[in-house]
Amino acid sequence: MFVKRFEDAKPYEAPNHRGVVGLRLQGFEPGGPTNQWVGLSQVLPGGGAGPDSTPFEKVYVVVDGEMTVIIDGKETVLRKYDSCTIAPNEVRMIENRSNHNCTMMVVIPYPPGVKP
Repeated sequence: MFVKRFEDAKPYEAPNHRGVVGLRLQGFEPGGPTNQWVGLSQVLPGGGAGPDSTPFEKVYVVVDGEMTVIIDGKETVLRKYDSCTIAPNEVRMIENRSNHNCTMMVVIPYPPGVKP
């Protein structure tokens, strides 16, 4: 078992994000997961990301607050404990349209060629 305490999580910068602080909870360290990494995104009101896509799928889980996910012009609001899977190469935008912070877990496989 590999335990990483929240106070030891390091921030990371995600491209094309605004008003977001990301913390890496698991991944990219010896003894950690070998096929995916887990981040915790804290999104300020008005913050978000995209539009963009990745060549691999990702999973979002809203832990607190709400997040609007926009794909092909269709808007879906995720609330506490809602989740979604974004398919590989699917162009998405996310926006926190509320006046509250949104906390969201993000699970993403390692990019091809990256070894933890």
